[in-house]
Amino acid sequence: MDEQARRDYWRKNVRLLSVLLTIWALVSFGAGIFFADALNNMEVAGFPIGFWFANQGSILIFLALIAVYVWRMDKLDRDYGIDIDDYEGEVHHS
Repeated sequence: MDEQARRDYWRKNVRLLSVLLTIWALVSFGAGIFFADALNNMEVAGFPIGFWFANQGSILIFLALIAVYVWRMDKLDRDYGIDIDDYEGEVHHS
């Protein structure tokens, strides 16, 4: 992979991480802490939504974000011709 392709790959990786971490922060801190009082006016399965996000929802969203990250990185690796099996046990430094 040439230097420009490496930069593009890394830029796309960082952008994906930034988006996913922003979603995580909004759900964890926003829905679970900052907006919990406002969200507690609605219920999910008999529990106030703010309480639910603080205790269950943010964990489920976090697991979904991990799955999205794995799926998107697999696609990004394929797009750039990266095969993890080619690097088994090897450490590459540039």
